Amino acid sequence: MKYTVNSQNIKQNNHFYSLDNREVFKAYPVLKWAGGKMQLLPQIQKQYPLKLQQGLLTTYIESFVGGGSVFFDVYHKFNIKKAYLFDQNIELVILYKVIKSNVESLIERLSKIEKNYLNLTEKKRKDFYYQSRNDYNTFDKEVDTNIYNKDWVERAALTIFLNHTCFNGLYRVNRKGLFNVPMGKYKRPNILNTSNIRAVSQAFKVAEIKQCDFSEVLKYADKTTFIYYDPPYRSISKTATFNAYNSLDFNDNEQQRLRDTFMEVSRQGAYQMLSNSDPTNYAEDFFFDELYQKFNIQRIFASRRINSKGDRRGRIREILVTNYSDYINKT
Repeated sequence: MKYTVNSQNIKQNNHFYSLDNREVFKAYPVLKWAGGKMQLLPQIQKQYPLKLQQGLLTTYIESFVGGGSVFFDVYHKFNIKKAYLFDQNIELVILYKVIKSNVESLIERLSKIEKNYLNLTEKKRKDFYYQSRNDYNTFDKEVDTNIYNKDWVERAALTIFLNHTCFNGLYRVNRKGLFNVPMGKYKRPNILNTSNIRAVSQAFKVAEIKQCDFSEVLKYADKTTFIYYDPPYRSISKTATFNAYNSLDFNDNEQQRLRDTFMEVSRQGAYQMLSNSDPTNYAEDFFFDELYQKFNIQRIFASRRINSKGDRRGRIREILVTNYSDYINKT
């Protein structure tokens, strides 16, 4: 159910309820995000720690937040009192901070963009898209995201607009951090979902959003913490090169540094889950089996959607690593 959040709506037990009928409206990702976990949530949910269900884990951390699917799921299902959402992608962090702090201005700007764009001819839409992309790429990539700026509303609006009108909803940047995805072919793209953006804004009220390295989790992890890691996946074939959600490389050395963080956080008593590719799909490559041999590794199935060749899309294995074995559902 969709409705406008106003004085007639209340928040109760981390859900939104209309006073008229008490039905819940759950927040979900505002961006299409390659590698997002919406399709995998039913499998991930089974691997949540039992203590999360019991209300004993009240802090949630996600150090590669991306679209935030798992955060929204945990937020709505469990008694999370505080969340820390980290990412290195500057545009993602700015967008989420605007949604948290200035959602109505963002909605107003997106509404104008959507109305204008949908009324344009095909040629003028193309001109509008590429001019918007050029404008987007002029934003300062070194800005301090710890200091909130109300002028970020335009920047955040363009993030959503480009994401919902570009080819395949893909977010990709080059090594200079410039967004380079061509325009997609959509007759009536859904640029603005007012109810969801407001619901996301409410969910972010419990969150601290930061542009930082994943190792920042070491500052916050303790026995009341549940952490989910969804890093850039390790390539599982010689031709798989898509890894460009930001301009930074996430190579095997970074994967190993993440494992070291995972081990240190375990010593601090936090409960952790990590997703990654499964190199054994195409070769006898036991990189992650060896890297996380001291922990629990589950294999789940995912649908690969990003590939220029249709015959290379389909179900493949991914891994889930946990430092606990007491799951909500072991079946």
